[in-house]
Amino acid sequence: MNTNRNYGLYAIAAAIAFVGALALGVPLGTLAWLALVAACPLMMFFMMRGMHDSQGHDGHDSTDKHDHPTGSGRT
Repeated sequence: MNTNRNYGLYAIAAAIAFVGALALGVPLGTLAWLALVAACPLMMFFMMRGMHDSQGHDGHDSTDKHDHPTGSGRT
C-alpha cells in the first residue's frame, strides 16, 4: 500500500494560486465563491481516492476461489 501522499504540495500549490490571483487583481469575494464551488468536487475526489486505496489489500483478488459457492453445480 502506498502511503506517500503529497497533500502538503497540494496545499502549497493552492496557496500560490490564491496569492497569484490576488496579485493579478481578482477580488477576494470571487476567490471565496470559487473556493466554495470547488470544495464539493475536491472533497469527493479525495474521499473516493481514499476509498479506492483502502480496498483489496488483504492479499486476495476478486476471483479468489473462496468467493464462489462450493458444490458440483449440478441440479
